[in-house]
Amino acid sequence: MSRKILTGARIFDGDSLRDGHALVLDGATITALVPEAEAPEGPREALPGGIIAPGLVDLQVNGGGGTMLGTEPGVEEIATICAAHRALGTLHLTPTLITDTPEATAQVLAAGIAAARAGVPGFAGLHIEGPHLDPRRKGAHDPALIRPMEAEDLDLLCRSAAELPSLMVTLAPESVTVEQIATLAGAGVTVSLGHTDTGLAGARAAYAAGARCTTHLFNAMSQLGNREPGLVGAALDSESAYAGMIADGIHVAPEALRIAIAAKRGADRLFLVTDAMAPAGTAMTEFTLGGRTILRRDGRLTLADGTLAGADVTLPAALGVITGKVGLAPEAALRMATAVPAACIGAGAELGRIAPGRSADLVHLTEEMALRRVWVSGAPL
Repeated sequence: MSRKILTGARIFDGDSLRDGHALVLDGATITALVPEAEAPEGPREALPGGIIAPGLVDLQVNGGGGTMLGTEPGVEEIATICAAHRALGTLHLTPTLITDTPEATAQVLAAGIAAARAGVPGFAGLHIEGPHLDPRRKGAHDPALIRPMEAEDLDLLCRSAAELPSLMVTLAPESVTVEQIATLAGAGVTVSLGHTDTGLAGARAAYAAGARCTTHLFNAMSQLGNREPGLVGAALDSESAYAGMIADGIHVAPEALRIAIAAKRGADRLFLVTDAMAPAGTAMTEFTLGGRTILRRDGRLTLADGTLAGADVTLPAALGVITGKVGLAPEAALRMATAVPAACIGAGAELGRIAPGRSADLVHLTEEMALRRVWVSGAPL
């Protein structure tokens, strides 16, 4: 094996930051995390400060590298998206299909199964966002394709979940039954509520049936009111439900992010997502989504009418917003991009932490959370 010892940076292990420690790699595997004085013999690389963290995990990535998931469904498309985000610090992700036809959804699920069998680096499963949503909260989703869940949809999702590393499905309680939610959850699907106008009672019924997550908290959902807490209130009040948040400083105000973090019941249940689109990792200034032009301007992705259509942010940049503008401690912020999303999809035993025996998928960040370097299976990218 090829031993390498990394020193000079604080090390975030998935729970806390360790000062004065060394990270020992043997080939593609982490073999030790020890005080520097106890590190074994071997080649040492002294990093110029900053933080070594597990490879970042993103559960909502619609595209990257110039392509949107579902444009040309196949292993190559998924590999392109994963590679684009790998260079941006996200080493594990669930490519996300935005509301589409039954045929396109089936093709993407088949492509995901093939990508899992092929061992595409970074592929952690799929996220199917729609089409079983509430058109009143459609956002940039095509309303012509939004529809209730049928028996065929349910069967396909349940069968696919058995062959994927993970499967998250975003749906609105208005478009499904609690029995369908229970069936999905029983099949291993991570059911997430989103693009919905449901109130507190509807959200609680969905959580009780097996839903365990909320998609891009605050965006495209019923808001927190004094007598009707909406989905925002239900998600924050739940002790067990996870929720993703887009921390680009545009989708959600830093003040609202700070309030959500302070209000959330249940430890480590909030995580960061990018909601990234095709331009991620490219210089593209526009692209097409369902026949509609999406413009990339000043850090925003919008339809011609100004409707937000995904986000133009990386996870390191989102970490910068959370620590800088929101004021969260680095350890808590880093958990939101590593251990928490991994746990949400049931991948906590493999992803989101630094520990002996785990794959050496790592990022080196500045103290301000800017990306400096990436290692994939112990090899510098």
